[in-house]
Amino acid sequence: MSELIRIETADRVTTITFARSEKKNALTPAMYEAVATALRQADQSSACRVVVVRGEDGVFTAGNDLGSFLQEPPKDTDTPVFRFLQAISGFGKPVIAAVDGHAVGVGTTMLLHCDLVYASPRAKFRLPFVDLAVPPEAASSYLLPRLVGPQRAAELLFFAEAFDARTAYQLGIVNQIVDAETLYQHAAERAAKLAAKPPGALQICKQLLRAGTAELVAETMLSEGELFVERLTSPEAIEAFTAFMQKRAPDFSKF
Repeated sequence: MSELIRIETADRVTTITFARSEKKNALTPAMYEAVATALRQADQSSACRVVVVRGEDGVFTAGNDLGSFLQEPPKDTDTPVFRFLQAISGFGKPVIAAVDGHAVGVGTTMLLHCDLVYASPRAKFRLPFVDLAVPPEAASSYLLPRLVGPQRAAELLFFAEAFDARTAYQLGIVNQIVDAETLYQHAAERAAKLAAKPPGALQICKQLLRAGTAELVAETMLSEGELFVERLTSPEAIEAFTAFMQKRAPDFSKF
């Protein structure tokens, strides 16, 4: 397990914490692998009935660590980031996300695979994929239009602008806005309430809720992943990532 991911199980609730606050909890390949492993183990363990995903120090996650991402770019869909996405999308038990502060890129798209999402008023969401010259991931190109409608999904993905917790609530991405001081306690209380319910019935309910979309989600995630890997070597993506590392505005006028 990566030391930047904390895994704690108590009272039938497994809490997964992104613990890299000095880098705004940006996710490295090792962190993705640690979370994917934790989810697979939790799915099989009778000691876990509910999972809570959260960040630390007022940040959910800034998304991919672009430095490590550029050093170890995914060459196919059998890499830590894709294994993480497959693990959370296929997880059979309830998943609760507690979002405080920034939730960028995968920090937002992973929420589409969580059953319940609670956010603080200072939560900020962003889907920067087009700005980075890559396609969206985590089956968000399918799930987001289904959730918010095609026009709103286009606005969120095309412009890649940040949106706040109230907007996320209005769009249906967030279940409830909770004061930052009580956010994690609220998520823990909701998890405890679920953990006290009949586990088999909960899992069947989740399975039925997702039965009509599970196959399409898996297919879309694979298609997005293949396009994502392909686009990483495109001139547009090279310019976008180079500009980011050089802390300048990218220039797409020549494309």
